[in-house]
Amino acid sequence: MENMTDGGKLYLVSTPIGNLKDITLRALEVLKSVDLVAAEDTRHTRELLTHFDIHVPLESFHAFNEHRKTEGLLDRIASGLKVAAVSDAGTPSVADPGFYLARAAIGRGIEPEVIPGVSAVTFAVTASGLPVDKFSFWAFAPVKSGRRRAFFEAIRNSGQTVFFFESPYRMAKLPGELAEIVGADAQVAILREATKLHEEALRGTAAELAARCAGRTWKGEFVIGIHPASAAAAGEVEGDGAEEERR
Repeated sequence: MENMTDGGKLYLVSTPIGNLKDITLRALEVLKSVDLVAAEDTRHTRELLTHFDIHVPLESFHAFNEHRKTEGLLDRIASGLKVAAVSDAGTPSVADPGFYLARAAIGRGIEPEVIPGVSAVTFAVTASGLPVDKFSFWAFAPVKSGRRRAFFEAIRNSGQTVFFFESPYRMAKLPGELAEIVGADAQVAILREATKLHEEALRGTAAELAARCAGRTWKGEFVIGIHPASAAAAGEVEGDGAEEERR
């Protein structure tokens, strides 16, 4: 697609989720070259830029103002401004602002340039130790009890590994919920503080983790991976069929 701007550019830039060394050389080059960084939290992003001796103007652009600010930002890009959009950490649009901006830009003939990099989701896919020939990401688990139960029931019936984010304030009850609703034998990975000093991975069945984590106080940021028994059974059937074909 031809970029319908007069020298302007929109970059969607991935930033570290904890360890600042995970930033890419390309991301640093882009952040140094742009006229403006549209940041989910300017204070947080300022710390990142200062660490790498990058001094460019910052403007807030987050979930609560992106609808109001998107068109004005795209107007400036169309007139020649180079803008990098970043979330607090990780890849824009992955449970973070970015989707609305990217869609609106494409609609106006402004082709975003994506600067890939670290993401808590891809970290979890690799670190979980769960089958990921088929998997999905379901953002944050709901808070309200009815929707939360329906969320876990859907995971139980999904037939694949599912990853989602969870708040530390709901971690105390989560392993028990998974054992009760998704199934005691569901395979679970709890990934805490990915890439940070206190990084931790807890793995086992839902029942095992419910017992092991009873009474624990939780702190940090979490990605949860679940491989329900339905997915394991489906995998065994598919695997048998594939083996039969090879014979």
